[in-house]
Amino acid sequence: MNTISNILFGISNGLLVPVVLLLLALLARALYVAAGFFGEFYRRRAVLASTAFVESADRDVVVQGIADLNVAPKEPSLYLRSLADLALHRDVAPYCERLVANYEVDAAKELAASRMLVKLGPMLGLMGTLIPMGPALVGLATGDISSMAYNMQVAFATTVVGMLIAAVGVLTVQVRQRWYARELNNLEYVRQLLCPCSSSSQTPQQP
Repeated sequence: MNTISNILFGISNGLLVPVVLLLLALLARALYVAAGFFGEFYRRRAVLASTAFVESADRDVVVQGIADLNVAPKEPSLYLRSLADLALHRDVAPYCERLVANYEVDAAKELAASRMLVKLGPMLGLMGTLIPMGPALVGLATGDISSMAYNMQVAFATTVVGMLIAAVGVLTVQVRQRWYARELNNLEYVRQLLCPCSSSSQTPQQP
């Protein structure tokens, strides 16, 4: 039994360095996601101002508003590109339906990075907390206070970093989910407004 315990103890201690390195990599990723989030926040303010015509119930107003956008092919906003594509292919109902569905898939892909932070941050933080606790208890039992203090410091630091990573992920996921849900509703509204035949084609036939 002692041999098995020593093997597990050695494996656990060997994981500390990889866990700390992964936490640092995730922290860098979280900072990158946060920077992109704030950049997207300011960009969306301009997008919302330029797409206020979507709130109109007049089909001609919506079509003219999309035409006036003059969206570039490499426009960074997926929402603007989708609006322009809907107007361009409004006579092809299946394409419009597929376009809206693809937007939903792309939005989920954009949220994947933040969701990864939410899941992996606390997980690695907990691992980084528990791994040094063993050596810390050994240091306490042997009277090595400096070793115990160092391991406790590592344990607390990894916990804080893991929670910080998760906090960035939760914040960006919650806000971006609202953004994408609103844009998806707008795209669905524009699709039904520009392609009314797509709604009727899905109505079941009466026998």
